[in-house]
Amino acid sequence: MDPTRHNIGEEATCTTCTFAEDFSNYWTATLFFRARNGSYIRVPQRPNVDFDGARGGGMTVYYTASFTAFQPGFRMIVGSPMYRTAAEASKFRQLTFTCLDTMYTRTGETTSMPTQPCKEGIMANVRFPTCWDGKTLDPPNHTDHVAYPASGTFESGGACPSTHPVRIPQVFYEVIWDTRKFNDKSLWPEDGSQPFVWSYGDFTGYGTHGDYVFGWKGDSLQRAMDTNCDGPSCAALKSQSIATGNQCRQDKKVAENIDGWLSELPGAVKVTGPQPGAGTVWWQDLHRVHDLRFGVDLQGSKRLLLSVSLS
Repeated sequence: MDPTRHNIGEEATCTTCTFAEDFSNYWTATLFFRARNGSYIRVPQRPNVDFDGARGGGMTVYYTASFTAFQPGFRMIVGSPMYRTAAEASKFRQLTFTCLDTMYTRTGETTSMPTQPCKEGIMANVRFPTCWDGKTLDPPNHTDHVAYPASGTFESGGACPSTHPVRIPQVFYEVIWDTRKFNDKSLWPEDGSQPFVWSYGDFTGYGTHGDYVFGWKGDSLQRAMDTNCDGPSCAALKSQSIATGNQCRQDKKVAENIDGWLSELPGAVKVTGPQPGAGTVWWQDLHRVHDLRFGVDLQGSKRLLLSVSLS
């Protein structure tokens, strides 16, 4: 889809966001629990502090600092589903996990999955790069146009590299996975390893990634940036209730069972790792429902649907 021709902020009809003018797409993968017998069940999300009632838990999204807002058509991906080692994941150094002792825990971040039960759940922290090349809205691999600071971090005031000189707001997701009912270690693998796996087959956590598609309506995000809004309320923006946001739904596109106990991950995805580059093979012959068959899906490329049966 040509990002210069499709302005989500103008085309979307509803949003689940608290701010009613934000039609952006925020995406992360789904987490599953793997039982000792090899079966899987989807881990639910839980709402963050002050957001009780949000359908399905949802994620908390922060836009930090008052810089020039993104332009229509801007998109980016951080992380890679193919990564399985710390060395690979170090390229995206601000993708972490927090083992929540309380809902207010914000210390002890790790780049791999927590190895012990977490009292209040596991929070995935997805911090996007904050430096832009100033011209590209969406390159073929969705990552080359943005970068982290050349040294330090966004929070420490690190300078942008010369290749990406334009500072942009930090987009930061907090996604809380409600792992509380899986804290009994007698349910965990007998070898003592942690039992959680991403929907794309990663049990290390190093393949965690997030997608962002800008979709704020008009100049609404810039107004918020200029007003220095803080928290879930902002006088410069229109807000909507959580109940209203819960009414915004999208119908399923594939008739596949993803709830309840499953004998395999949805799409017949295989668990892989931790060898480097393990992820280049698992997107073959996905979705046995309707016999959907895809070619190999390499990072940064489009998926090629080879055949489909509608019978």
